[in-house]
Amino acid sequence: MPCVDKSFLLLTGVVVFYFIYLLFGGLVFSIIERPVEDQLRRDMEALIQDFLNQSCVNQTSLEHFLVKVMKANAYGVSVLGNSSPTSNWGLASSMFFANTLVTTIGYGHSTPLSDGGKAFSIFYALLGVPFTMLVLAICVQRLMYPLVLTPVSLLQRSGLDPRPATVVHFLLLLVLAVLFFFMIPAAIFSTLEESWSFLDGIYFCFISLCTIGLGDFIAGSQENQKERNLYQISVMIYLFVGLMTMCLLLRVFHRMADLHGLTTFLQLPHSEGSDEDMDPIVENEQEDQDPSHLTDKAANRPLDPGSQQSYNSINKG
Repeated sequence: MPCVDKSFLLLTGVVVFYFIYLLFGGLVFSIIERPVEDQLRRDMEALIQDFLNQSCVNQTSLEHFLVKVMKANAYGVSVLGNSSPTSNWGLASSMFFANTLVTTIGYGHSTPLSDGGKAFSIFYALLGVPFTMLVLAICVQRLMYPLVLTPVSLLQRSGLDPRPATVVHFLLLLVLAVLFFFMIPAAIFSTLEESWSFLDGIYFCFISLCTIGLGDFIAGSQENQKERNLYQISVMIYLFVGLMTMCLLLRVFHRMADLHGLTTFLQLPHSEGSDEDMDPIVENEQEDQDPSHLTDKAANRPLDPGSQQSYNSINKG
């Protein structure tokens, strides 16, 4: 129990520190970029007034005006009269930007306006991207036992052989992931986003969780969105848990491929610890009954987390 508590506290501490890192990034981006955005809004208002006061508009002045408008719109500042003056660099919006930066989703809906913001983005991503990968790997490792090892073991006890059991488990896990991270969220997004269809919601979920991040559909990007701050924080949590689930699926598939010999056939690298973990299943009965073989094998195993029970080490019964 003390080991379990220590492991849980470590996992909780890492996740909390990760969100503190996002909060820190959001605060810095908001402090750096919000004054620049406010100045851009004032400049655009002055530009509109100067354009409207012109008695005669020629092609050159029109092109100059349109270039300025398009450039401002690319930075998230609209010149439309019905647009909301809500800042794109508030704390929640800045945290959302920081989240898309360190997860490499990078929608591109907001980009730093200042040189200081661009420089900080480089520094922040250099630390944040590997830190995000580390946090996701730790979370997936902790989820392997309750979501993978235990269900596969139960399937084997019900009478399935190890290989069919891993296939059934992976398909069940895949169906649940599609349901809870694509279908249900898509229905929610299509309800909250006025212009989105259900297909648009599916498209957004897929583009986001695959870290493609095209940026043509972004949840919570509308300036008149109700409870926009809470909505963006919720999307951040969805993206984190969804990316963790995608990593879990990839790891389970990789280990299943190891067990079925697919990685060996394609001459691909095995999953971490798969060679050791596969031995109890694929080795013959004579080796299993040889005490000296088991003793040598146990003595050669490293005393680290990788030596714990894993996906392929589930015995037949």
